[in-house]
Amino acid sequence: MILWKRAAALGLVSWLIPFALSFLLFPLKGPNPPLYSSLLNLIGLATTAWMLSAYFRGRMISWREAILVGVLWAAANLLLDSPFFSFGPMRMTASQYWSEIGLGYFAIPVFAFGAARIGR
Repeated sequence: MILWKRAAALGLVSWLIPFALSFLLFPLKGPNPPLYSSLLNLIGLATTAWMLSAYFRGRMISWREAILVGVLWAAANLLLDSPFFSFGPMRMTASQYWSEIGLGYFAIPVFAFGAARIGR
């Protein structure tokens, strides 16, 4: 059974931590875009691992629930990014956003599934 309030709160955190750290790392984007991208991917996966651990703390790990939570978090990340990258201060075209950032969020449910399978 999915814990909606916990999942929603941790989904917000799963977006907020990488988003905040991206500002600190932004000076790397110009001189070394691959390093910037790799660091953000690592931060995203580490944050997802931490949030999954917090979500399932003291509970049985279900791979179905992990996938649902992962999909919820990916959707939340995409939704929370929208104002910043669609018409906000970091405006990008849709193709830029999906190729640089958006597609990476699909790693969240994939990672959640793998972690749940290992955790069982």
